[in-house]
Amino acid sequence: MSDNDNGNVLADIAPTSIERIHLVGVAGTGMGAFAGMLKAEGYKVTGSDENVYPPMSDMLAAWEIDVFTPYSAENIDRAKPDLVIIGNVIRRVNPEATAVRERRIPQMSFPAAFGSLVCIGRHSVVVAGTHGKTTTSAMLAHVLAHAGLDPTFIVGGVTLNYTGNFRLGAGEHVVIEGDEYDTAYFDKGPKFVHYRARTALLTSIEFDHADIYRDMAHYELAYEKFCATLPEDGWLGVSASYPRAVEIAQQHSKARVLTYGTADSAEYRASDMEFGEGGSRFVMQGPRDEPTDVTMSMTGMHNVENAAGVWAAARSLGLAPEMIAAGLGSFLGVKRRQEPRGYVSGVLVIDDFAHHPTAVRETIGAIRQRYRDRRLWAVFEPRSNTSRRNIHQQEYAAAFDEADVVTIRLPEPHDKVPPDQQLDVGAVITAIASRGIVATGLESVADIVDLIARQAQANDVILVMSNGAFGNLIPDVLAALEKRAPAQSA
Repeated sequence: MSDNDNGNVLADIAPTSIERIHLVGVAGTGMGAFAGMLKAEGYKVTGSDENVYPPMSDMLAAWEIDVFTPYSAENIDRAKPDLVIIGNVIRRVNPEATAVRERRIPQMSFPAAFGSLVCIGRHSVVVAGTHGKTTTSAMLAHVLAHAGLDPTFIVGGVTLNYTGNFRLGAGEHVVIEGDEYDTAYFDKGPKFVHYRARTALLTSIEFDHADIYRDMAHYELAYEKFCATLPEDGWLGVSASYPRAVEIAQQHSKARVLTYGTADSAEYRASDMEFGEGGSRFVMQGPRDEPTDVTMSMTGMHNVENAAGVWAAARSLGLAPEMIAAGLGSFLGVKRRQEPRGYVSGVLVIDDFAHHPTAVRETIGAIRQRYRDRRLWAVFEPRSNTSRRNIHQQEYAAAFDEADVVTIRLPEPHDKVPPDQQLDVGAVITAIASRGIVATGLESVADIVDLIARQAQANDVILVMSNGAFGNLIPDVLAALEKRAPAQSA
């Protein structure tokens, strides 16, 4: 191995010779789940990280995986690994990354290792796209499991049906959420090209990850590469709501390409949608199928589209319509995707991962459809590298139209976002207010908690959106609501 290799070392080491695997950056959601999966596969697994906190620390302990902290070259000597898996947050100067190179220990990125150790020999089903990857991949994995196919899966959120984000099955299928983010310090290409996709869904393509992609053309190039990885006997389903995604799939994939969604042009089409507090009802029909009624607990047009994609993929894998409908009907969802977190004094608090303006708009719309007669208070933290930028400033201004009240946290300065590229939250607030919505911007989480505790009314729905912990806002809001006097009616 050389210092500038791409990390794919299984050409130099036989997979059957690997017994001990060490993961650098093991406390991340994906890396931690992968560590648990490798342990379940029978490998001797260790890991390291700078800091390890619950719930991942508890999960790693339950799986009996030794975790070393902080990072140190000595950790590599203690682990004595046959293979080291390097997380994408790890920089070249990390002492363990340096030790691995100096000791010439075989190394791989998480995606390359997953492709080589888990996907190989299985039918790889990959869900890619800007939006909806976690929900769609978790939904598809559950439909396959409910049908008795016993799939392996790993997704980016905790699935409520399985109380975890991975499952090791004995069946031939492995379902994975395909991320377009870069792979490792030694491999700046997108993760999803490593997953050996044979069946795939492409949910959407909209510009994101401005910290690693220069512009839309650069971003689309990642998806062109992904589509090109599917074999000629593969299958690729694409959302008809994104014509550019359909075009990219048709131009760059050798696999069979079909469309899905709610558009009239979709080959697998959901129609006759009804939404309420109990979830969604709709009719699903494919090219050669009779219409089938579907009921599921999740709501919103975007989740109906997600379900249509799952339907199309599951039909391509041979599942009968009634079997797919039963799986969708028993799917409980994913943590932090429209997840109710508490109901205090008539105030319902919901947690969601939305951060891209399209996701914010669709999530607010879904909650509005579910709770039509309640006041909807949207609380948003622009935390991701893209949401902190002014790239989508106009889109954010229009993303909150279905809310009655809006509170946006003013982001702290970020060294990766130059001042002239930062989102102008004040301008967004002014634009939202001009549309007749009560809108405020606050810097302190404590001030947001105080505002909600003082002004929330019985029958309100508080929708909190962030791709992070939002400074413990939800537990603090629930505690503040518990302490105050009973809420007054609106």
